[in-house]
Amino acid sequence: MKNIAIISASVRNGRNSHRVALYFKKFLEENKLANVKILDLKEYNFPIFEERLRFISNPSEAMLSFADEVTKADGIIIVTPEYNGGYPASLKNVTDLLYAEWKRKPIAISTVSAGAFAGAQVLTSLQFTLWKIGALTIPAMFPVGTVEKTFDENGLPSDEAATDKRAAIFVNELLYWVDAKHKMEIE
Repeated sequence: MKNIAIISASVRNGRNSHRVALYFKKFLEENKLANVKILDLKEYNFPIFEERLRFISNPSEAMLSFADEVTKADGIIIVTPEYNGGYPASLKNVTDLLYAEWKRKPIAISTVSAGAFAGAQVLTSLQFTLWKIGALTIPAMFPVGTVEKTFDENGLPSDEAATDKRAAIFVNELLYWVDAKHKMEIE
């Protein structure tokens, strides 16, 4: 079975994007699509990094654990809120911490906002950053607008059938690229 890591990017108090991370964990596990681990940046509570992991003389256990989880993952779903048209510093922080771990890693992005535009503005800047470090961002998207109305605090969607239908397309695209990468590594 594939290993999918879900990065929950917000570290804010009262965050709502984490609801979507909880939803994807449940969706993947209930449909037996992958083994899933949420990498909750709020729980890691990382400091602002001054250097890439490979150049840090005494990396913390949390840094090494995060790098290991990203490395072990066959694919990643990033759930990120949009803050003023960009993604949170916590996500930029861990993106810049690693380098080789992102190389050719299939990554699906779910953007989240409290407003109706569903975090659409954050997508371009995040994709560009991931592209620059060699990650493979998949073309499918999972935008979530008015998140507090769309998902409850436990990650349950207000319209389960429609949400599951959208999620299946999004997740299947990620799994396609995970399989394609694996096939290329075998040949």
